[in-house]
Amino acid sequence: MISKVIAEDLIHKVQKEIDKAETMVIVVHVGPDGDALGSALGLWHYLMTIDKEPQVIVPTAFPDFLAWMPGADKVLVYENDKQKCDEIIAATDLIFTLDFNVLNRLAGMEQVVKDAAAPKILVDHHLHPGDYAKVTISYPEISSTSELIFRLICRMGDFSKINLAAAECIYTGMMTDTGAFTYNSNKPEIYSIVYELIKLGVDKDDIYRRVFNTYSADRMRLMGYALYQKMKIYHENKAALITLSLDELKEFNFKNGDAEGLVNMPLSIDGVLFSVFMREDPDKIKISLRSQGTFPANKVSADLFGGGGHLNAAGGESYTTLEEAVRKFEEALDDYKDFL
Repeated sequence: MISKVIAEDLIHKVQKEIDKAETMVIVVHVGPDGDALGSALGLWHYLMTIDKEPQVIVPTAFPDFLAWMPGADKVLVYENDKQKCDEIIAATDLIFTLDFNVLNRLAGMEQVVKDAAAPKILVDHHLHPGDYAKVTISYPEISSTSELIFRLICRMGDFSKINLAAAECIYTGMMTDTGAFTYNSNKPEIYSIVYELIKLGVDKDDIYRRVFNTYSADRMRLMGYALYQKMKIYHENKAALITLSLDELKEFNFKNGDAEGLVNMPLSIDGVLFSVFMREDPDKIKISLRSQGTFPANKVSADLFGGGGHLNAAGGESYTTLEEAVRKFEEALDDYKDFL
């Protein structure tokens, strides 16, 4: 038995908006990960089964290792066709915003979504949701937005309309946002949902292989270089830091998704409870933070890099140089010793 996490009044409000709408747009955050795309496509497949006309639009391209997901070939990438996407968003009857809490996570799509006349439904598991949506389904204690989409569909009485394609997408989102169920995944109901998805035909072993075992040789060399040359351990702080500059990324023919999972690797080192990965992008420093136990990765992210997330998995950004971001991190490390 899966508990009724989502409030009953929210279920009715979502159902009412879906019933009124014919066309719908589903948007996710910039740099879509497995949970963003999994939740979006899981919802997309469901809406297709009830004869709606949904369209998934992502701000930027998703990693190649997610391209196998059923329906991924139908996703529009905003930065590749802004005019078409703008027209679809402006004309749609309903907008779902998934796996982010504030509209600036849409980057270049922010303004057109904000200006759209259509009501918005937020479904997310991050802290501090914005107030832009007509209906807000925000449960930070839930492992992934994909799990919330499964719960939402079931609570609307439509479990029977979750087909294999939707199930595969939802499972992928749940798996990737928990590091293949290695963190933020200790609640029994997660596995009750996985059980139901497997009964629908999901091959969890095949999905793991498709997501985690299809990397390029360049990616493997980049990972080796990062761990051997660019990882620094702060023993007194039980922390690790990996940095990669734009030039280093170019040297290894970096593609979107090639650094996926890198931030988790130092946590395998005995005595390391906190890991940070800083990647230089053309316009900013992208920062990923992971931790074990009760060390608050989300607090460090919020304090230092204007970000947030979950206790053991968070992200942020810096608009300084890579060197300045590193210096800020190192100078603040001792402030978090009480959490060790």
